Amino acid sequence: MNQNIRMALVGNPNAGKTTLFNTLTGARQHVGNYPGITVDYKEGDFTHKNQGNIQEDNQRITLTDLPGTYSLTAYSVEEVVTREYLVNAKPQVVINIVDASNLERNLYLSTQFLELGCPLIIALNMVDVAKDRGIEIKVEKLAELLGVPVAPIIARSGQGASALIDQAIMLAEKPWQPRDISYGEDLDAAIMELITIISENNFLTHTYPARFTAIKYLEHDDQILQKGQEDDSATAARLEEKVTQVSDHLLKTMDAYPEAIIADHRYGFIKSILRQGVQTHTFDTDRLYTSDKIDKVLTNRLLGPAIMLLVLFGLYQFTFTASELPVAWLESLFGLIGDQAKSLLPDGPVKSMIVSGVINGMGGVLGFVPLIMFMFLGIAVLEDSGYLARVAFMMDRIFRIFGLHGSSVMPFIVSGGIAGGCAVPGVMATRTLRSPKERMATLLTVPFMNCGAKVPVIALLIGAFFSDHKAIYMFLFTMLSWMVALLAAKLLRTTVLRGPATPFVMELPPYRFPTLRGLAIHTWERTWQYIKKAGTVILGISILLWAMMTYPGLPAAKMAGFEQQRRAAISPFASEIVSESQSEKEEVSESARTLRRQLAAINDQESEQALRSSIAGRIGIALEPVSRLAGFDWRTNIALVGGLAAKEVIISTLGTAYSMGKVEADASDSLGQRLTRDPNWNKVVAVSALIFIMFYAPCFVTVVCIAREAGHWGWALFSISFNTTFAFLLAAAVYQIGRLLG
Repeated sequence: MNQNIRMALVGNPNAGKTTLFNTLTGARQHVGNYPGITVDYKEGDFTHKNQGNIQEDNQRITLTDLPGTYSLTAYSVEEVVTREYLVNAKPQVVINIVDASNLERNLYLSTQFLELGCPLIIALNMVDVAKDRGIEIKVEKLAELLGVPVAPIIARSGQGASALIDQAIMLAEKPWQPRDISYGEDLDAAIMELITIISENNFLTHTYPARFTAIKYLEHDDQILQKGQEDDSATAARLEEKVTQVSDHLLKTMDAYPEAIIADHRYGFIKSILRQGVQTHTFDTDRLYTSDKIDKVLTNRLLGPAIMLLVLFGLYQFTFTASELPVAWLESLFGLIGDQAKSLLPDGPVKSMIVSGVINGMGGVLGFVPLIMFMFLGIAVLEDSGYLARVAFMMDRIFRIFGLHGSSVMPFIVSGGIAGGCAVPGVMATRTLRSPKERMATLLTVPFMNCGAKVPVIALLIGAFFSDHKAIYMFLFTMLSWMVALLAAKLLRTTVLRGPATPFVMELPPYRFPTLRGLAIHTWERTWQYIKKAGTVILGISILLWAMMTYPGLPAAKMAGFEQQRRAAISPFASEIVSESQSEKEEVSESARTLRRQLAAINDQESEQALRSSIAGRIGIALEPVSRLAGFDWRTNIALVGGLAAKEVIISTLGTAYSMGKVEADASDSLGQRLTRDPNWNKVVAVSALIFIMFYAPCFVTVVCIAREAGHWGWALFSISFNTTFAFLLAAAVYQIGRLLG
């Protein structure tokens, strides 16, 4: 097999980059993190069968999917990541995926790859969409004028992907060779002067071509300016002085800044190519395309929001209906496993840890895997079809009322605005907001969304106490999370984060039919993350909390007292004791059944006292005088404290707390059934608990991410205290009002 070739996949957002990546790599992917930057990237390996020469071995390829970006100028972290990966990792081939139906806009990024000099091939995607819109592109002519290979593809079906890789492999040995684009007489002269200074002093030449650096200085690229100061402050000062002179001259003569003139000339370069017979229209381009016709309805001021709410409700209806049987099967499976472990293991701490800590704790979390999977499937359909972008577009009008930006919508959705997301990428997604105060307000309120960790807890309580209308209640609690988050954002924007609003512009991708392969990959990736977290982090925390709920145990004197109660109970029935090995089908006397009930009651009292005496029990009891205002008893307090680490822990801790000491009677019962039988729980307490869990302090990982993104731990601590105080006051109000009305 030939030596492995490293390729990078780049392009605008919504150009089909991830679809092509999934088509080429399938399930052979892994997620990593760029050094020093909290942005994930995907990397996948695949073997390509050479079509051109049967003598050659199959080619092994590693493909890196870089963040979607519109430019290589450092306006956002995605642009920085893409550029730095290319100049540092130096992939042998760069595949630039371009939307054929929006060629002029997409080729703007391509011009910058040409200037950087990387071995480039254009993957001309969605040629079928372009054809439907009456757009005809002469591929050979485009390749000739750009000076790079161009391969037409349809990423969603995989058409043309093999030919694309064939051409990409032929580029693998090509050296990096920057291309020049003219920016007009004034700027070209200035660029030449800057190149002279850069070359004479070897200024950043170990990383960037000299002309590329000169252009970035004219574009006032903050990251390049900072690197220049670190590399050679004297040369950097000379370059900045020259750029200032050029900027002042252009402002006086043309009333424009260098970066605007550079952008104009890039688009002029693209137009000159397209007008040389590269792109033609077979019919009136002003007609409404299919996506536009659909948007006339789906983004209508009145119909759009109503349809959006119906889609959301339909998602929940589908999720709960489709997952009902699989969830019940898993509950039965874990109940069976618990019964087997109980019968096979000898009494003692190991049995208690496995049955109560692992099986009942983890079973509660893993039992919701089908529900999570169907939720992720529904979200993947909305995302891959292009509908989520329309949701962001429609929500902008509402977000402005509350002092947020239209770009805040996607962080909210990513965090679980529809349910099933994660606050960590939601917090990181706020980087796209240019206004620092809008960004901070969004960053602090996205944890209010119902992330994938909260969904199982919400589903548990809704399923236990509102089983007849699960989809309706899930819909209502989702709407509540949005309302509370927006009100909290309004409060922040009118107090500590006052400032003007910024305009919102976004590109709506065309509607597409999601592919089964793409849906399968997206659903499995997110579901596997949930399972992996349950099997690692949640398992470890569950065992730790089991230990905290087990030790130090009852004092010897109290244990002796319970043993004495058992002997006293047995004494009157000594002649009628029924052996544990007796089959349940055998007839037992009424006195033997009475004895069993008495012994079970004593065992329950002993286990409850042991739990109260444990470390976790003491913490829960210490919080009870305050938590009772919201209806929470000491057992619930233990679970809520555990939820500070990860919200899924709430389920595993409740499962452990409500199984310890009751394994004999209730091992086959689900956690929901145990809660409904407990006198400390009812519908009012369930609603109060739901509200508190939805809005109290973010999980530990999110708190760390907030501190990192905000650049200060003060905001992270503010998030913990503000969210928890707000959540408790709201939960207490609901509980107290519910008691009065009940």
